[in-house]
Amino acid sequence: MTIKNALLVDDSKVARFALSKLLESRDMEVEMAGSAEEALDYLNSKAKPDVIFMDHLMPGMSGVEAIKVIKNNPDTAGIPIIMCTSKKSSSFMEEARNFGVYNILTKPPHTESLNLILDQLASDADEGSLSGPAPGPREADLSEPEAAILETAAEVATEGQPDTGIAAEFREQEVQADPAEMSLSSERVEQVARSAVKTQINNRLHELLGSLFDEQFDHLKRALEESRSRQEAAIEARLQEVIRLLEERSTHLRDEVAAEVNLNLARELSALKKDLSKNAGFTPDHLAELKDHITSVQTIDTEFWQTLQSEAIQQAHEISRETAEDIAQRTIDLYVSQQKSANSRLYTIALAVSLGIFSVGIAWLAGLFS
Repeated sequence: MTIKNALLVDDSKVARFALSKLLESRDMEVEMAGSAEEALDYLNSKAKPDVIFMDHLMPGMSGVEAIKVIKNNPDTAGIPIIMCTSKKSSSFMEEARNFGVYNILTKPPHTESLNLILDQLASDADEGSLSGPAPGPREADLSEPEAAILETAAEVATEGQPDTGIAAEFREQEVQADPAEMSLSSERVEQVARSAVKTQINNRLHELLGSLFDEQFDHLKRALEESRSRQEAAIEARLQEVIRLLEERSTHLRDEVAAEVNLNLARELSALKKDLSKNAGFTPDHLAELKDHITSVQTIDTEFWQTLQSEAIQQAHEISRETAEDIAQRTIDLYVSQQKSANSRLYTIALAVSLGIFSVGIAWLAGLFS
């Protein structure tokens, strides 16, 4: 599994800045929160990170309390958590693992230790062995300020010594007894006081370093913004100057090109004018050629008209013949019809005369016989 993104929770801007640079060097995407409350809001509203780097002691909700909330939430319980703290005793690591911490990263972080932890995390994720033990009853003790002071005092008292004797007895009392009711010897009181003073000095130094870092960061940011503004202004001025020079040179070049073009056109027009003046009017050759052309055109026209005239005469003859034939046929038909009419009238008259004569004869005969 590749660890691609992380959530970094720390109230110190210095610590966040230092650790984020180490994580970004591994091509990881880093989201940061300045408090445990802000980290919980981030987990509830955005995508879940691959790993959480949680500071141990923070104002308000401590890292231990935040881890308890994260591990009690089914949606975030599977996210591995690496606690960032200056304590790295074996007992502290064991207790941290009991309430759900995957590993501990000692402050200030180093590249080697960070790489080892992340590589081991990736290996465990591939093997499916990230699920740790449930939070034990000692996590509440770890979040108490008195327990933190007593554990620091125990580490100071047993520094350089094996984890036996007084140190083992001290841790046993720390777990079993109430810190407010513990009976401390003068030496242990002195050790606790020194530890408390040391813790106070470290916290004050941490605050001063944080303030100094904020001031330096703001100063650097302002300097960068001013430098960027000056650079942008210089670039803009230089750009305007370049644009002005380009416009001037473009204008000059345009004028030069226009003058050259006008000069060439004038030369061409002058040469053309000279050629036209030399060839003005028709030469004898042109006239002879034109005469030949007109003659050929006339010849063609004469032949065309002759052909057209002969065709027209032939068509007129044919039309006249057809008209004469038509008139003759009509005349013959009219004569025949007239003859037929005349013959019919003569026949009728003759018949009438014959009938009259016959009637008279009959009448005469009838009178004679009467």
